[in-house]
Amino acid sequence: MTSSQVDKQYDGSEAVGGEAPEEGYERGLGSRQVQMIAIGGAIGVGLFLGAGANIAKAGPSLIMMYALAGVIIFFIMRALGELLLYRPVSGSFAEYSREFLGPFFGYFTGWTYWLMWVVTGMAELTAAAIYVHYWFPHVPQWVTALVFLVVLFVANLISVKLFGEIEFWFSMVKVTALIGMIVIGIGVLTFGFSSAGDTASVANLWQFDGFFPKGIGSSLMTLQGVMFAYLAVELVGVTAGESQDPEKTLPKAINTLPWRIALFYVGALSVILCVVKWTEFAPGVSPFVAAFAKIGIPAGAAIVNFVVLTAALSSCNSGMYSTGRMLRNLADSGEAPKVFSKLSSTKTPALGITISVLFMGIGVILNYLVPEKAFGYVTSVATAAGIWTWLMILVSHILYRRAVDAGRLPASSFPAPGGAKCSWVAVVFLLFVTGLIAYDSESRICLYVMAGWAAALAIGWAILKARNPQVTERREQEFETVG
Repeated sequence: MTSSQVDKQYDGSEAVGGEAPEEGYERGLGSRQVQMIAIGGAIGVGLFLGAGANIAKAGPSLIMMYALAGVIIFFIMRALGELLLYRPVSGSFAEYSREFLGPFFGYFTGWTYWLMWVVTGMAELTAAAIYVHYWFPHVPQWVTALVFLVVLFVANLISVKLFGEIEFWFSMVKVTALIGMIVIGIGVLTFGFSSAGDTASVANLWQFDGFFPKGIGSSLMTLQGVMFAYLAVELVGVTAGESQDPEKTLPKAINTLPWRIALFYVGALSVILCVVKWTEFAPGVSPFVAAFAKIGIPAGAAIVNFVVLTAALSSCNSGMYSTGRMLRNLADSGEAPKVFSKLSSTKTPALGITISVLFMGIGVILNYLVPEKAFGYVTSVATAAGIWTWLMILVSHILYRRAVDAGRLPASSFPAPGGAKCSWVAVVFLLFVTGLIAYDSESRICLYVMAGWAAALAIGWAILKARNPQVTERREQEFETVG
């Protein structure tokens, strides 16, 4: 590509180098909301509910697994951050895959990210129903899941400002509660108050069969569940098209990720496992709820249960937001029915949200048919879809850096530390986790689901090329010039 071609393609109308394109959305997400969406995205059901099963498998070594995965997540987010400041667009993962890997990968990534959030929404609805069961054991899970689905759906249709405000307060509850749990846990360890005070000790991290009580192999097998806990950190990228000042808010949100992981994951789990020995936790029960019940604080377990319910609803709310935007991005690219590109009078992709919510309703059916297995089924599929999305971010980043080094593309104002090297490390790690999923007979089913999903998308792509070949041809030519 010549320098004149570079200037022509990246003259600002394409929003390269920090200029955000005008996509018709309302730029209704302020810095306060974007920051809290980023913080809240790192605190979800994977931590609050999924950690119980993982503690039973790995014991205290789960802390190390969260720390290790957290480093990789930071690499992924810095790679995404560099791409976002190069060209901030809504539906960013699909756009970058489209540009650097070709049209099929953009199409595949967009639809797979949509699938990830649909099944994540199912998981969150399932978790929310489990939490409500704590107070109302006679109410069927599917009824609770359906009520939450409808309420959040209506809220998402109203405006992006309402979504942002709901997410802000959901995240505020989660953050405040986690900090409170850590402070109380440290108090129990330091001053020995409560019924857990006599047994609370840092030595609980190694006293019961060591730090790796079931072996390193068993600890590594929890990485698939740990990675599910980190799903949604990339949601900041989806907000790029509706952020008031992406050049400032996005880097700030991404750079705060390390301390969020250190405090809310590593810190909170360390305190919990010091206060209560790991052998007392069980799958299907939130370790935070169990810890507060052990401490014996009046209504403590009920309060924590409310907090984790908030976390589930927060993630489901985010899922409805992101699926509608991703469907619109696919429609704008000719890779989904054109009707999805229309915005409502409140500048929300109402039809895309509606269709996505209908698919999330499958989670209600799963809660009716197999309530005890619903959470495990959908989390494994969501993890596989999330790993694909992260891989596409990393590979796109590697190819982008190659193009910048060759002088074909302008440099981003937010370069990732370590350049493409850290992205390569993250790619290897994600492939390793995929291998663990394939090895585990219980989670392996998600790879079969993804294979079926890939086959369905391949058929859809063939139909798309037959009906509208100019879309794919045009984008393939663009890709050739990018290199």
